[in-house]
Amino acid sequence: MSSVNSTPSHPSAFILTGIPGLEAEHIWISLPFCGMYIITVFGNCIVLYIIKTDRSLHHPMYYLLSMLAATDLVLSSAVSPKMLALFWFNSREIYFESCVTQMFFIHCFSYIESGVFLAMAFDRYVAICHPLRHSVILSTPVIIRIGLVILIRGVFISIPFCYFMIRFSFCSNKVISFSYCGLGNVLKLACVDILINTVYSATVSLLVVGFDLTFTALSYVRILRVVFRFKSTDARLKALSTCSSHVCVILIFYILALFTYLTNTFGHNFPLNFQVIMANLCFLVPPMFNPIVYVVKTKQIRSQVLTKVCFNSSK
Repeated sequence: MSSVNSTPSHPSAFILTGIPGLEAEHIWISLPFCGMYIITVFGNCIVLYIIKTDRSLHHPMYYLLSMLAATDLVLSSAVSPKMLALFWFNSREIYFESCVTQMFFIHCFSYIESGVFLAMAFDRYVAICHPLRHSVILSTPVIIRIGLVILIRGVFISIPFCYFMIRFSFCSNKVISFSYCGLGNVLKLACVDILINTVYSATVSLLVVGFDLTFTALSYVRILRVVFRFKSTDARLKALSTCSSHVCVILIFYILALFTYLTNTFGHNFPLNFQVIMANLCFLVPPMFNPIVYVVKTKQIRSQVLTKVCFNSSK
């Protein structure tokens, strides 16, 4: 068995299988997946356009929402086009370099999305618990720095995954039993000891996601403590309504990601096609659901959407 330090040997391309056992139904399965991707692109572009064009929305909360929408666009686009090409045109081959690039974007923007959720939780905490200091604590320059830190963190965490993959040697088997280049599925084809990658992946996931989830939860615990001290029922309901949309998108993102991780790692009793479908939904459902939730729950964005729709229809 070759070592990681020896000259790496990898195939020029891998073969994606799509959804194993359901190849004959690929065209039908692709229809809801394509619909979700169209809604994702359309919905997030609307959110970005409205926030960009309406100067009244140039505030920290909406800057963070813009980061989330942009992240969702990249994350879903990293997986969906190739997946749909596979389903529609049987385009199963993916070049090694493209596989590494796809893997980088999947990991990088998953961590970025987690970081954006934490920043949005902190924004809600400051807005509700320290409303008079909100514009000082979370000024525009501070939001820009937070965004840069989240981006840099995602990039630096994800680079080692790609480095390990490039340095590993692979066996003659080039078939990936998924519709995209997931790190765990690709490294199953390696002919070397992947312990270092396994340890790094587990450590990073535990520390980064654990950190984000812990402080997001703490933010909302503090928010709830303050909200239930409000004497006015209307103020209490308004504050809870403001946070409910954020809590919904966080739960969808983390529950799907956790379920996918557990089924892929420990769910050997689950059919492989079920695991693949759930993994695909992890990159389609949250990016599709996020703009819908924020358009429905955020009055300023909802009113802008209705205004533009009514204006265009009256022409």
